[in-house]
Amino acid sequence: MDFSRNVETGFQHLCESVFVRLCQIVGTSVQVAFRRETKEIYEMVQRRVAENEDVIEMQSGSIREGFRLEGSDFDYMYWYNDHRVIWDMSQSEYYYTENKTLILSDSSESPPGFTLLELLTPSRYRQVQSACVPKNYRLFISSSLFRQQTQKHDYPGSREHGPCESGEVLGRLEYDFAQCLACDFWPPSASSWINRCHSWPDRRVVDDIIRNGCHFVPIGNPIGLHEHEEWRISFSVAEHKLVNTMNHCQFLTYGLLKIFLKEVIDKQSAETNKLLCSYHMKTAVFWVIQQNVVPLWCPQNLLVGFWVCFKLLLKWVYKGVCPNFFIPQNNLFLTKIHGSAQRNLFLQLHGLYEKGLVCLLQSPSIRSYITDVLYNPRLSICTNEGRMKSECEYDVELFSEIDGNGSLAPQNLDRCIKCLQTLELMIGLPLTQYQVVTLQKITASILQNTSFTLHNMYKNTDLNKQMYIADRMACHMLKLAAKFGFIFDMMYIAIYYYKALRYRDGLSITEIIKVKLAQPGLMYNRYVDSERYTEAVGGQSWSTKMRQAVAHDITLNNYGCYIDELTTEKESALQNKRSELFIPLFVMLHFVEFLCYRHIDTTLAQAALEELQVLVRHDQGQYVSILYRDISWEILGICQQMTGNLQAALFSYQKSLTQYPWNGIHTASQMRIQDLHTTDMVE
Repeated sequence: MDFSRNVETGFQHLCESVFVRLCQIVGTSVQVAFRRETKEIYEMVQRRVAENEDVIEMQSGSIREGFRLEGSDFDYMYWYNDHRVIWDMSQSEYYYTENKTLILSDSSESPPGFTLLELLTPSRYRQVQSACVPKNYRLFISSSLFRQQTQKHDYPGSREHGPCESGEVLGRLEYDFAQCLACDFWPPSASSWINRCHSWPDRRVVDDIIRNGCHFVPIGNPIGLHEHEEWRISFSVAEHKLVNTMNHCQFLTYGLLKIFLKEVIDKQSAETNKLLCSYHMKTAVFWVIQQNVVPLWCPQNLLVGFWVCFKLLLKWVYKGVCPNFFIPQNNLFLTKIHGSAQRNLFLQLHGLYEKGLVCLLQSPSIRSYITDVLYNPRLSICTNEGRMKSECEYDVELFSEIDGNGSLAPQNLDRCIKCLQTLELMIGLPLTQYQVVTLQKITASILQNTSFTLHNMYKNTDLNKQMYIADRMACHMLKLAAKFGFIFDMMYIAIYYYKALRYRDGLSITEIIKVKLAQPGLMYNRYVDSERYTEAVGGQSWSTKMRQAVAHDITLNNYGCYIDELTTEKESALQNKRSELFIPLFVMLHFVEFLCYRHIDTTLAQAALEELQVLVRHDQGQYVSILYRDISWEILGICQQMTGNLQAALFSYQKSLTQYPWNGIHTASQMRIQDLHTTDMVE
């Protein structure tokens, strides 16, 4: 009896140890919550302010689900807001066809999970009209032609991968962009899923999923009759909602399967590498949770859930059938796992199965946490998530997520006003604490956009009274934004003062910013001295921390005009489909100082330029992100050209062209170089 109890205790300790390790790799429940919720509130605002003619953006994939694993893709889906797919003609009555393009799904000749899409009403997009092919006096949108028409290849090395445009940024960040079509109705072929939902998810979640419909991504079934015309039904939104309903132990089990796939299964052989993917892992977790095979999902039982999922995968590979969670008739293995590859993959997985949970020792990320328990079975393990991360560690990631989801780029004053009205209405919603602080940052961003839009409307008019009123309103909004934004939000006030020819006022703001940035407890992006940060603002509200001790980089809306000297860069970025310029805060600080001092003191202007030059040339990534080096070298070149140092300016523009084109300003760099040459100003 004591032996059984010891074995059981040892197993629980093993599960707890892996749970702790997964919280370190995948994240605690708190981290996962604010990753999801900051993105959710951002997308909620986007949807509410979207116009009929807009293209809607939605993040999908593992990062959207709350993972931040090394190698996680940045997946985005895009669709035309004025295009909708319907399943039968009766659904057309829900739309005003004068401003909606309707598309009819016809799955009568397609395998489960796929369909043909017939264009019922004309599209205003050339990409859609050009992708149409006639068939039996009807126009169908060809998925392969649609991919060709819509994939932009804005980033170096991008390629077509399934329905997506894929690539890597600097060999580190992988991305998948999928242009798709939206449907407001749940697919009839997935109706059986609704009836299966007895224990999980609950009825409220099921109803929410059904209300949100589905999407169609441009890829056909290779063994179907119409591979190049067919589209695949995508349940990305439904999957996000299902993942969000998992408890943290279930989510960590999903994370462990992803890690096990990457570090163990994919290392077995070159032939079977990449046959299984993350989507198969997620599908297995969905089925296991819904079938209620694991009686209790908790830290002490974590490896039980993992093993049940692994056995289900083994069964699927043996049979060559992985049923889609929403449309089981759609076999996800159909075109990939068969023949000798299937046999070899099964043998490899079965070999791991025979080893039992010891097979986890092949995972470098997990191994040491298992051996610690095996060598010390009486080891005491704390699974209290609150003690796993410090306040500073949580703040670093939270503020990074808020910054990444806190900026909108409205195109004109009407859009700015609509954003402000939307934000006002959202204040009364039942928001989480993370969503409230994210909404606070979004509000600051819209106030800043509105300020510069107002100034640009009246700066070249003779309407002095209106100019005065606009200036007063703009200044008030910028100061208000700085009160509940980050330290760097003060930078927009300095930019505005320079634009309004109030150079000394602008410099007084840059001096305040410099004092704040010199604080030993400053959190700049992810760089921070945790002890000093905690001493300075530990235990205070997030709003106080943001205002007093946290800074990130600057974003400028390319639909407006913030600094006239960057007009060429703004136009280049817009041509390359970039709605914002991303500029390192310290680069912008020295840039504005230089611009203001040129009108007051040329010696101090030269000093600001020298500081900028040292920063751009010698920073190792702490203050000038590698992604923003294109604009940093460009700004340095602009300043050098303004002082007459044309050779140095030419060198800086050329250096800008050699950087990764994150901001899409390479056209501007080329124009500036050409201008230097054509005017014979450079020998």
